[in-house]
Amino acid sequence: MKLDSEHLEILAVIVEKGGLTEGADALGKSQPSVSRSMALLEERIGMPLFEPGRRPLRPTELGASLARLGAKIRSANQEASLLVQRFRQGLAGRLRVGGSPIFMDGVVATMVAEFQSRHSGVQIDQSYGYLDQLETGLRNGGLDVAILPLHPAQVPLDMEFTPLLPGNNVIACRAGHPLTRRKAITLADIEPYAWIAPPANSPLYRDLQRALKSIGQEEFRVNFSGGTLASMQSVLAGSDALTVLPYSVVFLSRRTVPLEVLPLKIDHPDRQLGFLTVTDRQGPPAVKQFTGFLTAEFQRLQARIDHEQQVTRRRG
Repeated sequence: MKLDSEHLEILAVIVEKGGLTEGADALGKSQPSVSRSMALLEERIGMPLFEPGRRPLRPTELGASLARLGAKIRSANQEASLLVQRFRQGLAGRLRVGGSPIFMDGVVATMVAEFQSRHSGVQIDQSYGYLDQLETGLRNGGLDVAILPLHPAQVPLDMEFTPLLPGNNVIACRAGHPLTRRKAITLADIEPYAWIAPPANSPLYRDLQRALKSIGQEEFRVNFSGGTLASMQSVLAGSDALTVLPYSVVFLSRRTVPLEVLPLKIDHPDRQLGFLTVTDRQGPPAVKQFTGFLTAEFQRLQARIDHEQQVTRRRG
């Protein structure tokens, strides 16, 4: 026997409210339509739902049991409706995000934590990659959004790129490094020190080569390479080695890793950090929430960086 779940929900509200009229008001229905629904349900099961002649209405034993099931159905339907609403608003669902490792770990991860503190219903699956891997992931549906540094000429024709932060690399070292005590740093000053290199296939490795070439040091000695951002920072903080990092990464990591920036001008990459999406693909609604949140967070980050640099210039 198959029962109409809506009839069971109506029965649950009638029992909860204590009468047909009260139940109809709670459901936003007319009292005659509620009465007809109960008559159809009684006809279907072949037994009365309410004890005859009792005011207020009192359900029979079967009526009370069916009402309890109806209450569960009503609760499940309300939960399902809320879930659909939250999903449509981008407040629930799964979001697949890929990005370049240094920026994901050094900048975006802290923003993801803040996003999920506000939108705990959104599950974020994060992966790492560079442009080729991220392009592939976006095209085959494995990723919803990619976060990486790009030059405008690198943006694929079938994708959209939204810039978030301009490229700004710096030479970083541990706090208290001997070079931080010098007011002016020359090429001869940095020649004795070894370098920490990011993974050889990363854009940041090419930035390191370009930066050193721009200050006249085409040959350099690497004593650690290919590690994660965390391992690079640990080696940097515990040695006199130098490295090239995005300034935003150094800026955000200083609370936990004692790093400093050397006052040495180097060539900046002609790229911007931003997010990449497929132009004609409608991703899950959470993408809009996430990218909007990132845009606002990066605007605040840029304002903080600008403020610090203005203060530094005034002191200098």
